[in-house]
Amino acid sequence: MTPERSQLLVATRNPGKRREIGSILADLGRRIVFPDDVGLGERLEERNIEMAETFEGNARRKADYFARRSGLPTAADDSGLEVFALGGLPGVRSRRFALVEGPPERQDAANNEELLRRLAGLPPEKRRARYRCVVVYVAPGGVPLTFEGTCTGSILETPRGTGGFGYDPLFLSDELGVSFGEANPPDKDAASHRGRAFRRLADWLRERGG
Repeated sequence: MTPERSQLLVATRNPGKRREIGSILADLGRRIVFPDDVGLGERLEERNIEMAETFEGNARRKADYFARRSGLPTAADDSGLEVFALGGLPGVRSRRFALVEGPPERQDAANNEELLRRLAGLPPEKRRARYRCVVVYVAPGGVPLTFEGTCTGSILETPRGTGGFGYDPLFLSDELGVSFGEANPPDKDAASHRGRAFRRLADWLRERGG
């Protein structure tokens, strides 16, 4: 394996995603790097990458962009929360649901508040939701590949736990019986949408050496 192919660039600057994905892919046998690790400073044009109407579209745009800039095999994900009573919202707009700018912590707080406002008064059976993650992998000269993972749960009336990020303190996992904000990181990675999608990518890379 060449030095370039021994690395996998994961196209995210989100600190929460960096922690999770780094852990999920820790045993892949490749060096997992992120844009800042390989000297890819943030550019203004990046603000317009995630303008597609689907998770796959956004992941594809990010993977293509960072693969071109780096020359490295690149994986990018787009993920979000789909609440069935809201017709799938916030969905692809999960990060921008409350239309608040600022650091991730401020956006997360505003998005959670907006979600609770929209679900106010609904009984538990009307608060069903799923997390969904789509990963697109692009190797130089290769065909883009797509991997997906989902997990189901319900939206709590109040946040529980301080772990994770995004909507995690409000997402009561069916599989774990606790919110993703309460779950310890290995348990969350095992059950989460992101863990499932990136493990499918990792399995493919081990089998095919892509």
